[in-house]
Amino acid sequence: MICNSYERFFKTLAEPAKLNIINLLSKGPLNVSQLSKKLNFEQSRASHNLKALADRHFVIVERKGKERYYSLDKTIIIPILGLIDAHVEKYEKHYCKCKGIPWRKKE
Repeated sequence: MICNSYERFFKTLAEPAKLNIINLLSKGPLNVSQLSKKLNFEQSRASHNLKALADRHFVIVERKGKERYYSLDKTIIIPILGLIDAHVEKYEKHYCKCKGIPWRKKE
């Protein structure tokens, strides 16, 4: 039996606003103002979605002075997203013409 946590997890990934935020954060940490501007969201909408992502531990929040910067969880979320990209590349790429997101940055 799949528990309710699975549903919450996959619903988070299925919500376009949250997925767009995850996409932007894959490029590096951003604050709410930066995200709002890049996504053309009201700041309250970006904040609401960031809170949900933080509550579900998709993102990590780090304070720098008065600002809060958000980044993707590197230990669990980034590897999971990399596995999703690998699955899409292997089995689903004929449905999508886009390239996967580089979840794992080359260092």
